[in-house]
This record gives sequence, C-alpha cells and structure tokens, in this order.
Amino acid sequence: MEGRDNILGTMPMGRLVLHMSWPIMVSMLLQAVYNLVDSLYVSRLGDAAFLALSYAYPIQTLMVAFCVGTGVGFSAVLSRCLGRKDIRGAGDAVLHGLLLYLACWVLFLAFALTGCRAYMNFCTDAPDVAAMGGEYLRICCGASLGMCLMFPLERVLQSCGHPAGFMLIQGSGAVINLVLDPVLIFALGMGVRGAAIATVTGQLVAAGIGFGLLWGIRREMPVSLRGFRLRPELIRDMGVTAVPAIAMQALSSVMSLGLNAIFRIWSETAVWVMGVYFKVQSFVFMPIFSISNGLIAVVSFNHGARNRERVSAALGTGLLFAVGAALLGQGLLSLVADPLLRWGFVAGPEALALGVPALRLTALGFAPAAASIIGCSALQSLGRGGQSLGVALLRQAVFVLPAARLLLPLRSPLVFLALPVAEVLACVVAAWVCLRLKRERIDTIRPLEGEQRKT
Repeated sequence: MEGRDNILGTMPMGRLVLHMSWPIMVSMLLQAVYNLVDSLYVSRLGDAAFLALSYAYPIQTLMVAFCVGTGVGFSAVLSRCLGRKDIRGAGDAVLHGLLLYLACWVLFLAFALTGCRAYMNFCTDAPDVAAMGGEYLRICCGASLGMCLMFPLERVLQSCGHPAGFMLIQGSGAVINLVLDPVLIFALGMGVRGAAIATVTGQLVAAGIGFGLLWGIRREMPVSLRGFRLRPELIRDMGVTAVPAIAMQALSSVMSLGLNAIFRIWSETAVWVMGVYFKVQSFVFMPIFSISNGLIAVVSFNHGARNRERVSAALGTGLLFAVGAALLGQGLLSLVADPLLRWGFVAGPEALALGVPALRLTALGFAPAAASIIGCSALQSLGRGGQSLGVALLRQAVFVLPAARLLLPLRSPLVFLALPVAEVLACVVAAWVCLRLKRERIDTIRPLEGEQRKT
C-alpha cells in the first residue's frame, strides 16, 4: 500500500474525520443503546437486579479499559508503520497486537475463576445482589474472548482506512445482543444470567465477522504466521503507549467504585441513580470516544508522515465535532431525564425526585469532558501518554472524588455537581498541557525530505 493512496494522508480533513468517525460512532451508539436497553430489561427484574449490574459496572469498564488501552498502543504502532509504508512491519504489529489481547483474556478468565464473588461481597451486604452480580461477572469475564478479539480487528480495519468495518463488527454484536436479551432474560427465565450470556454471544459472533473482514483485505494488509518470531521491541513500543492508556481508561472504574462507596454512605437510592447515570452517559460519550479513536489513527499516520498541517487540522476538527456532540447530548438528557427514569427505569418516587435533577446537573460536564478527551487523544498519539494519564487522573479521581465527599453532607441532588466541577477543572489543565504540546511537538514538525505534502 503506497502512503499516497492511504486516505489518512490525502482526504480533506473535515471529510476524513467524519469518514473515520461516523462508522465508529454508529457502531458505538448501537453498543450504547444495547447497554441502555440491557439495563432497562434488567431493571424490570427488580431493584436488586439493577443494583447487581450497577456494582458489576466498574469491572466491566475495567475490562474495556484494558482492551481500549491496548488498542491505543496497537493502533499507534500500526498507523506509524503504515505512514512509513512499512507493510511488513505492519503485519508483524497485527500479530503482536493479537498476542497482547489474548493475554488480556487470560487475565479476565483468572478473575472470573477466582475473584467475582469476593468482589461483590466487598461491594454489598445484600446476599441476593451479591449472588446475581457474581454470576453475571463470571460469565462476562470468563467468556470475554470475543471482546478481546473484536478490538484488534477493529483497529486493523480502521488504520487501513476501512472504518466501516468497525461499524459492522460492533453493530453486529450489539444487534445480536438486543435480540437475545428478551429471549434469554424473560422467555427462558434466565434473568441476569441471560443478560450476560446474550452479551458474550454477541461478542463472539462479532469477532467471527471481524476475522472475515480481515481476510477480505489480506492483499492490502498481509498477515501471516509463516516466519513469525516474537519481537520484544514491538511489544515494548505498544506498551509505552498502551500502559498509560489502560491506566487512564481504568480510572473510570476507580471513579465508579469511589462514587458508589461515597454515595452508599448516603443511601442505595443514590447508588441506583449513579448506576443510571453511568449507563446514560455512556450513550453520550460513545460518539465522543469514536471521534477520539478515529483521531488516533489520523494523527499517528500524519505524524509518521511528518505532515504538520494535517496533524493540526485533525485535532482542531476533532475538537469541534466532539464538543458539538457533547452539547447535543447535554440538551437531550435535560429533556428526557424525567420520562427516562419514570418509564424506562421504572423509578419510584424517591429515585425520581433525586434522579431527574441529578442527571441534569451531571450533563453540565459533558462539553468540558469532550475537550479533555480530545486533548488526551492528542497526547497519546504524539507520545505523551504520561501527561494524558495525568489529565484523566484529574478528571476521574483527583477532583471528582474529594468534591463528591465534600458535597455529600448536603444530601441533595447538588452532590452530583461534583462531576461537572471536576470536568471543568480538568479541562483547564488539559488546555494548558496541549498548548505546550503544540509548541513542542507539532509546530516543530518538518516534512520528510523528498515528500510532497498535501493539505
């Protein structure tokens, strides 16, 4: 594949960011819809069932953190190889990426076999909640091979300029899950266990579709085990970016665990509302993260190709689109908070009185969060993973948890202001760090000798 033929280096930037992001956005929105509908189904089994999923959520986000973070390192190395027109190196990167994802699955399997029930007993004193949550996690963690294969296959297709493959993989898994949920949960009477089986079945089918799509581009991206040998330097290159990205993504689990523990001091109704928030905010943040993920390939490719104008244009365009999506999400959540809780999650009077204003207050943090997320993507793509981790740490731990604890004595929806306050403070820090990055790593880019730059 010639570098000049890759759309990452030639397509006008506005179109390119949309082209790279919209299939990811559609697929991730489908995934968010599935998560929301999954929770709506489970909420009809009773408050205990929904609480079980709320307590299981931090572990699920931790699994996603490992997969997304590993994908950041994998995608950055793969895109740099493609930007340098090193197709053989790109093929080796794919195989090493698959090995890293298999290691993630082994880690999840070990937790499924040894840690699920102990974790749930730590979270709650209610035996029925602990039993349902433990069973749900055992299935989702132990049978997570499909999830661990979906992520690298999506990244290969994305980096090769085929982002529609991302939509097919994620979308197919979400649709299968949505179809199976009511059948397994209600028709077959499997309850929470049925929700978990539907999840892992969708993931396994989606991974199979991903391998089929990879086979379809085998001439463009040749991957072969013939002559394969382990290259520690490739693992190291991926790890330099992946480890901070995993830690950054894992902070979402830390925030979930921390907020659940703080709100549990107040009441389990507050924990219930927090569970709803995490489900709903994922629906809003998925488009933002899809833009962020699309930018990683674009920025990494053009940085490898030494094209300063396209790097700057990608980041500016991504920021505009992400903040726009966040503002749209804020407006929609403010409008639908009441009917969503009243009819969707079948909230009682106490949960409704707390949840509606709480969700509207938390939505105020969506726009500054979007700006911070794009800033983190810029830092990751340009080799500043540690600084990216620092911004995420401020967003999801350093600011939000102390703020929540300080506001807790109010015992009112105002406690939920901790989230937007943390997002605004972190956004200020992210803007300062990214301006320094622009001066040091973007403004100093010079084109490769003999290369014709295109804008």
